[in-house]
Amino acid sequence: MSDLSVLYDAPGPKARARNVLYTVLFLVGFAVLVWWVLAAMADKGQLDADKWSPFVTDSRVWTTFLLPALGNTLKAAALSIIIALPLGAALGIGRMSDHRWVRVPCAGIIEFFRAIPVLLLMLFASAVYVEFTNISSDMRPLYAVVTGLVLYNASVIAEVVRAGILSLPRGQKDAAQAVGMRKGQMMTQVLLPQSVTLMLPALVSQLVVVVKDTALGGVMLNFDELLRSVRTISANYGANTIAAFTVVALIFIVLNFILTSAATWLERTIRRGKRTAGAVVTADPHDQMEAEPAGAPATEAGDPPTRTGKD
Repeated sequence: MSDLSVLYDAPGPKARARNVLYTVLFLVGFAVLVWWVLAAMADKGQLDADKWSPFVTDSRVWTTFLLPALGNTLKAAALSIIIALPLGAALGIGRMSDHRWVRVPCAGIIEFFRAIPVLLLMLFASAVYVEFTNISSDMRPLYAVVTGLVLYNASVIAEVVRAGILSLPRGQKDAAQAVGMRKGQMMTQVLLPQSVTLMLPALVSQLVVVVKDTALGGVMLNFDELLRSVRTISANYGANTIAAFTVVALIFIVLNFILTSAATWLERTIRRGKRTAGAVVTADPHDQMEAEPAGAPATEAGDPPTRTGKD
């Protein structure tokens, strides 16, 4: 008996025939859909060579439009990630505080900004910068995009951090308390390092969301990011909208693949390090000295035990 047969009944001859039939029908339907899409694109002239050739023959498409737009996308995403990660970690730890005056405000901030769409946060930030700051109109879209992404993603990361810490076994916290660690030491030396590997998959998914959400600024705030470059490319190269969207989509796919691959490598490295060298929780030497009774004689290895009283 195979391991899979324990989970469900093995399909009989009729069930296998139905599965093959469903697979064939799906593949045929998918092929018809692809053919219909390509035929519609061909009728509109979107498959003509002159629509696609500029991305190969004309370097100005890349140097003038795509690469500068990609740089703006990476700049906005990098700034948002650099600010949102520590801010989210601080809010997540603050929400677990024993002090009500710390826990309640952190919880309110997290729930408030997590409930508002990120696009609305960007638009609100842009309006605030217009009314109350002297930021130039060229830089204002970048500021608004980064502000919206930071406020929303920091609140999400805060919940990821809190969930990762709470998912650790209770014994980790009890062991740290037993050796006399303070709450700050327990959080920074025991709980956070062990919860990093648990949080990495969710954090990577959120970082991918940050990269993709930069496109919202291009649509609504005229931020010169990667997706907005499709308009200028189409205006300068004969309305090759489908080709430009395809190239931009491929760039986003490659960019997010690199990000997830790097995060996967980092997660494997951390797990491998934990298997080869386990963390040992020890008390502070000062605390150990205070724990010993005053005047107790120090014994060395090999010395006989001291006898007191009548034997």
